[in-house]
Amino acid sequence: MKVLANDGISTSGIDALKQAGFEVLTTTVAQEQLANYINQHKIAVLLVRSATTVRKELIDNCPSLKIIGRGGVGMDNIDVEYARSKGIHVINTPAASSQSVAELVFAHLFGGVRFLHDSNRNMPLDGDSQFKSLKKNYAKGVELRGKTLGIIGFGRIGREVAKIALGVGMKVIASDKYVGKATIKVEFYNGQYINVEIETEPTKEILKQADFISLHVPAQKEYVISEKEFNMMKDGVGIINAARGGVVDEVALVKALESGKVAFAGLDTFEEEPTPAIQVLMNGRISLTPHIGAATNEAQDRIGTELASQIISILKTEKE
Repeated sequence: MKVLANDGISTSGIDALKQAGFEVLTTTVAQEQLANYINQHKIAVLLVRSATTVRKELIDNCPSLKIIGRGGVGMDNIDVEYARSKGIHVINTPAASSQSVAELVFAHLFGGVRFLHDSNRNMPLDGDSQFKSLKKNYAKGVELRGKTLGIIGFGRIGREVAKIALGVGMKVIASDKYVGKATIKVEFYNGQYINVEIETEPTKEILKQADFISLHVPAQKEYVISEKEFNMMKDGVGIINAARGGVVDEVALVKALESGKVAFAGLDTFEEEPTPAIQVLMNGRISLTPHIGAATNEAQDRIGTELASQIISILKTEKE
């Protein structure tokens, strides 16, 4: 039985699938050629990340498909319900990348409060001739300790962000439509830990109280943060979006940055991905990464082995 990992899969995932008797293909097939490739090679399992889309037309044209797997959390690039209505299993790995995304949030936060994103642009250009003026420009950083982090979306990733924030010494508030409260376990050396219970609040309270805001929500039809929400925030707030492009109104964000309402932003996802707007890319107050939240060796290992485990379990059950 053949597996096509069109957007790649870790070596550990490949090894687990091969040991179970699967043939694993890691050729990256262009979207417009994907249906032909699947039919030609009689692919039973299609694994994707965010680059490949699996829509109704592809599903209808590929009768050999038994499983569609998404290496990651969100499945907005797959017509999930339609696939399932056709008897195809659709799987993902919601827990595998949570820690990696949370750490990237803090990479943006730490960089933002100390201007590292802008300093790393300007030091190579002017560090030898404008050292003193650059030092003055970047001399008004702030600490994260003691500040309030507002987390919008308190699922697995939001809770990992809260765990790091508590360890840093931040105050954490959160909002979520479906979560009333959550217990955050902060672990220390030698088996020691503390549990911190966080009750969620309405999003408008997060907007009003937070010094920094991090979004962890699925793709939405409408913006979660737009001009109205920016106006409710504290002056000088920092905002991070490592969730999905389109949950933050980028035009309103740039306007808020220019007015000083927002001090800095960190973006890992973009409205116009994979061709982000130039006014976003060129803004010196935005820390930028190209959708790499789950792109750590550890996360990719977990994603690969978790996908392999699910595939083996599903197809073994079907044989029985």
